[in-house]
Amino acid sequence: MRKDNKRSPWDDLFFDLDGGFEEMRKRMDRLIGQLMEGELEFAEEPMIYGFSMRVNPNGQPMIQEFGNASSRRAQQESTREPLTDLIEEEKRLRIIVELPGVEKSDIHLNATDETLDIDVDNPHRKFSKHLELPCGVNPNSARASYKNGVLEITLDKLERQKTGRTIEID
Repeated sequence: MRKDNKRSPWDDLFFDLDGGFEEMRKRMDRLIGQLMEGELEFAEEPMIYGFSMRVNPNGQPMIQEFGNASSRRAQQESTREPLTDLIEEEKRLRIIVELPGVEKSDIHLNATDETLDIDVDNPHRKFSKHLELPCGVNPNSARASYKNGVLEITLDKLERQKTGRTIEID
C-alpha cells in the first residue's frame, strides 16, 4: 500500500506473488522436514520444477509448468515435461521445445489437426508433453528441426471453412 492509503493496480499482482512464494516456502519446509525425519528418500534423478509466464495475443496471462516434480505428477516419476512455447503466426503455428541432452533419433512426434504429442525416451533422459493446439493445423504439413537441444516444429494452420446454408422460410 502507498503512504496515501490508495490502492495501486500493482498491489494485487504483488499480493498474489507474495502468496505464491509463501506457499512455496511452506512446501519446501515440509519436504525438508520429511527428509530430516527419514520419511522421504532422495530421488535418484534430479527433481526439476519451473514455470514460464507470458501473455498470449489476447492479453491473457499464460502460466506453464515444466519439469518432473510439478504438482500434477507423482514425484517418483522420472519423465520430465519440457518447456514449450507456441507461437501462432498468420498462416502457421510454431512450437519450440527445449530438450537438452537428447539425440534427434530419440524424439518421437505425433500430430493430429488439434494436438501434438512429444515423447523422448532414452536411458538418460525422458520427456513427454501433450499439447492441445490453439488452432486447427494440417498434420501433413509438419516440419521439424533439432539443434543444440532445441526442437522447432512448424505446422500450417487450417483455413477456417465458413459453413452454412440459406434457410428458406415457410
